[in-house]
Amino acid sequence: MTDPDVSVVVAVYNTMPYLTECLNSLVGQSIGVDRLEVIAVDDGSTDGSGAELDRFAAEYPGTVKVLHQENSGGPAAPSNRALEVATGRYVYFIGSDDYLGPEALQRMVECADKHGSDVVVGKMVGTNGRYVHQALFKKSDPDVSFYDSALPFALANTKLFRRALVEEHGLRFPEDLPVGSDQPFTIEACVRARKISVLADYTYYYAVKRGDASNITYRANHLSRLRCTAAIMRHASSLVAAGPQRDALFKRHFTWELAKLIQDDFPTLDPGTQREVCDGIATLADDYLTDELRDSLDVTRRVRICLAQVGAVDELVRAITEEAGHGAPPFWIEDGRAFAMYPGFRRAAPRLPDRHYELVGESVAGRLAQGTELVDAEWDQSGDDLHLVLTARVGVLGDTGSLTVRLAKGAMPKSADKPGARRLPVGHELSLPEGEFTLAVSGDGQATTVRGRIPVRAAKAKLGVRLYVDVAGSTYEIPVKTGGEPLPLARRWRQAVPYRVSANQNPKGRLVITTAPLWEIKPGAGKRLRHMLSRLKRKVTR
Repeated sequence: MTDPDVSVVVAVYNTMPYLTECLNSLVGQSIGVDRLEVIAVDDGSTDGSGAELDRFAAEYPGTVKVLHQENSGGPAAPSNRALEVATGRYVYFIGSDDYLGPEALQRMVECADKHGSDVVVGKMVGTNGRYVHQALFKKSDPDVSFYDSALPFALANTKLFRRALVEEHGLRFPEDLPVGSDQPFTIEACVRARKISVLADYTYYYAVKRGDASNITYRANHLSRLRCTAAIMRHASSLVAAGPQRDALFKRHFTWELAKLIQDDFPTLDPGTQREVCDGIATLADDYLTDELRDSLDVTRRVRICLAQVGAVDELVRAITEEAGHGAPPFWIEDGRAFAMYPGFRRAAPRLPDRHYELVGESVAGRLAQGTELVDAEWDQSGDDLHLVLTARVGVLGDTGSLTVRLAKGAMPKSADKPGARRLPVGHELSLPEGEFTLAVSGDGQATTVRGRIPVRAAKAKLGVRLYVDVAGSTYEIPVKTGGEPLPLARRWRQAVPYRVSANQNPKGRLVITTAPLWEIKPGAGKRLRHMLSRLKRKVTR
């Protein structure tokens, strides 16, 4: 009997009933059971998973191989044991609560054979609320760089690996890491691979979040996750020299693993644990957070990590709780630069450089939309002249002279729906604003209020009420949401040709001004009227 094309490793611990779907997806692969080897290691399950494995082994002899062992505390030991007996040209790892698309293995093996790939990554999706980073799967690519792609954000071992590469370098999973034990294996395989391929043309892998969220990643505590992340980064640093490539890899760990330790649940930790978490982050930041890597982080993560790095636990707690309770802080605009006014900004202690708080090449449309709200709106009419008088609050301070209100034609692009605002394209030029504007700092000192008196033209139109402001070299367009504030009543204006104006909330909650003639003559009605009058005139003169 020839060796199989692929050995699928399944580390199993108490994953019923998900395990059944996982195994069915393997034995039902289009590659065929004769080209497939499933090595399932029961890591001391107590829920019937072991018996389910034995059932499949009896039904598919020669294809499904089952090993039983005492519980080891994680997937590393059973995965290593499976590697010891694997015979396939390739090896693939799958979580025992996940499942594959029917053609997954065949497609990946064909790709590896065609392109000489040592690693093949098939498109993964999450189910039942499981998050899977999607940036890597925008398109298929037979030769992907580990450092110039989103691959560092997809370090799970759920990939096809050439087994010769695994054995040549003695790749195994560290058994002392309860969380992230697949990362050292995957990182080293990708560093040493001659070619890595990505397949985005098919859904290869379905990652399942269990209904009870009992996946080990969700159960680990802060200090355990910190210890595991530190071990992963130390191992990676031994493989990748300091420089842009290491920065590209470690951007994942600073924006994901470490940043997740200082999210909304951090303030609920006891003070001792808070201090330990900050000390651990500080050690890793001192060793690996270069200036270039720090500047590449979004401002929220950057500020939090830098506050942890200098041991400013109280300010870090404030930054997290204030943002959770009141939204993003205002921006300070100065000399064409913008800074997020998190705790510690321009304070004697902790004295962090302004650069740590600066917006560096990132879009802040969502933050601006979050900090923008309608204060009041009314009509100001004098004879045939009508103005919309509106006051809005915007979360910016400092050099806010660019802040204006405009009545804009056309709908906002759909890409602005999720953030609630948009950054205007480079080169987009706005016409001169119409009306009069007054700016003032809000009473709580956390925003700028703009009061605009804007002329309303006599025309048939539907106009969005939008704010425009320059932040860090870009102009942002922010539709004003009504926020439940009372709107002025519709009214009639002009005498000779009367018009109607109304202020309404559209289905997206945005303020829209609609103007139209009070009486509209339908197209062609004038011609028909003239024809009727002409006929009447002829009858009268007969």
